[in-house]
Amino acid sequence: MTLRARLTAAFLAVVLGPVLLGALFVGVIVTAVGQSRAEERLEYGAAALHTAVDSLCTRLSGTAETLGLIATESGALDAPRATEYAGALVRRGLAEAVTVTDAGGTAVADAGARVHTWTDCADTTTVTTGTGAGASGGESVAALSAHISLYDSDGRAIGTVRAGVAVDAGLVDSLAAVSGCGVTVIGADGDAPLSSLPADEATSVAATARGLSSGRFEDTDDGGLVRVVSADGGQPLDLALSTDKNLPTGLYPLLLLSVAVAGFAAVGVAWWLARSTTRPVTELAAAADRVAAGDLEARVPVRGSDEVAALATNFNRMTREMQGYVQALTASRDQLRGNLGLLGDTLSSTHDLDRILEVILSTAMTATGAQSGAILLVDDEEDATTTPATLVARCHAGVIAGDPRAAGGIRVRVGEGLLGRIVAGGEPQRGRVTEETAFAPQEPHCHTYIAVPFTGADALVRGPGKTARPVGVLALYDRLGFDEFDDTDLSTLRTFAGQAAVAVENVLLHEEAQRLSLTDPLTGLWNYRYLKVTMDKEVERAHRFGRRTAVIAIDLDRFKDVNDTYGHPVGDQVLIELASRITAQIREVDFAFRYGGEEFVVLLPETDRYGAIPVARRLGEAIRRDPFPLPPSADGTARTVPVTISMGIAIFPDHGESGADVLASADEALYAAKAAGRDTYRVSKSDPEKTPDTDGRDERPVTGPGD
Repeated sequence: MTLRARLTAAFLAVVLGPVLLGALFVGVIVTAVGQSRAEERLEYGAAALHTAVDSLCTRLSGTAETLGLIATESGALDAPRATEYAGALVRRGLAEAVTVTDAGGTAVADAGARVHTWTDCADTTTVTTGTGAGASGGESVAALSAHISLYDSDGRAIGTVRAGVAVDAGLVDSLAAVSGCGVTVIGADGDAPLSSLPADEATSVAATARGLSSGRFEDTDDGGLVRVVSADGGQPLDLALSTDKNLPTGLYPLLLLSVAVAGFAAVGVAWWLARSTTRPVTELAAAADRVAAGDLEARVPVRGSDEVAALATNFNRMTREMQGYVQALTASRDQLRGNLGLLGDTLSSTHDLDRILEVILSTAMTATGAQSGAILLVDDEEDATTTPATLVARCHAGVIAGDPRAAGGIRVRVGEGLLGRIVAGGEPQRGRVTEETAFAPQEPHCHTYIAVPFTGADALVRGPGKTARPVGVLALYDRLGFDEFDDTDLSTLRTFAGQAAVAVENVLLHEEAQRLSLTDPLTGLWNYRYLKVTMDKEVERAHRFGRRTAVIAIDLDRFKDVNDTYGHPVGDQVLIELASRITAQIREVDFAFRYGGEEFVVLLPETDRYGAIPVARRLGEAIRRDPFPLPPSADGTARTVPVTISMGIAIFPDHGESGADVLASADEALYAAKAAGRDTYRVSKSDPEKTPDTDGRDERPVTGPGD
């Protein structure tokens, strides 16, 4: 099958398909509209009919009430007065028939038409009167009525007043005028219906209505629509409403003719279009094949100004834009590759957490096209057991820097604000900000956002068997062009959030490793390695500013006896308690070290001998005053062990020109204190000033920290 034949068939399908569907649609819609409008007319007519009958019943009820009041004005039934006023009410047109009966049911007053059947408005019941009922003689009629009971002054029933209007052609015509529809009184099968319609139509409507429930619609044989309004408490007559659908005649033949004419015209037009379109479409197909093969330089000749020419123009523009997109994607790929390389280099070459987070944030913004963003970490210095943890911005970029809400730093409580709720929920979120979106006071506002919380592996930081803990959140705001972030951006941001979590954990592990390498695992004090580093720094600082630095060397007296008597576990507890008492007696700026075994060193910056001696006195007293508690014995008896220390004091630069020299001088003074009987202190002998007496308790005034 040739391209021309295929195009012809396609054009025919395109043209004739909508024509056929349109014709079918018009036919269905016109029918449906006619049906719908007819139903609406009947619904409106039913409502109007109820209103008209209700108004008529209200008027009849008022007429009966009026006559009842007049007839019983004296406290008893006054038949002459009732007869007089019954006639007056009929003459005034308030009712067509009025009757007053006594307690025994005998008529005492009649006026108006002769009624053989009263149909009551209130309960749809019917009352049949005797052949003599009625006042005016002639043929009797059925009446729509309202009645009231009469009572004497003692409350005894003394009669009934009934007022009604004849159910005749006049009443039916008035109801039809009110409802705007045909009205037919549904009678027994075989009876001639009372209706506002012609006899043949009335018979058809009545036959249709007899098998129809109230409120339902049914088509008649002549194209009309019928709705039944059954008798109820407010409308006591069984009525049928009918109306025409008013469908246009000859609709379907006209539609078929239109489709036939359109079909013949479409065949000729389709053949001409196929011939004129074949050549440019062939050229377009060839150019498309070249593009599919990767040749984005392919172009289609543009001939004329028809749709195919427009297609060729758009094809050429598409290929040019595609070239631009490919170039932009290539540049973006190269930029992203460079950023990822920078990110990898940063992660592998530095433990500067802020620098790592800045690179992660910058790369994430580049990858997603975000205008701004921030990385917030949980503040580990806060006690999260008593208050919700706080997220603190460690880095941010973009318009956040100029946001006055973030001028003092971004701090958000977990569970509060947009980011706080995302971290509390633990699930990534993206979307557009609405009026219901609640921000924390310092949280930057935005139009669109995407945020991914990330966690740290407690198994790495807090030991095995632990679960993940919240660490922070990576948030980006306002994608370029103000489009919302999509699922691809969410997947990308998960990757960068994972890298941020790894970076945080690596830095924490590095800091933990550094701490472990510089602290004593038993006592928690700084170790000998950190002592050398700190000693050199403090000596260099004291030398630069012409200050003094004091060193106190400490040794437990007879610690070997404690180990031999109570065992090494008890000896370890003694060392831990000793470290605790030492740190309790020094300033925050001072340093306490475990030198090795039972030897300790206290470094006092900005302190001379007169400041160091009171510290030594306090240390000796704190150790000596309270014996160290031991674990209870096997029989539960509490145990303690008395502990004392010997100390040696050396001052830079009085006792040495370097940190090692000062430590050596403090060691010599320590041995001198031990030789003097222990439980005392000695100042290095090279001190040019007076050396304290042998018991370490000279009375010379001294000054020093906290003494």
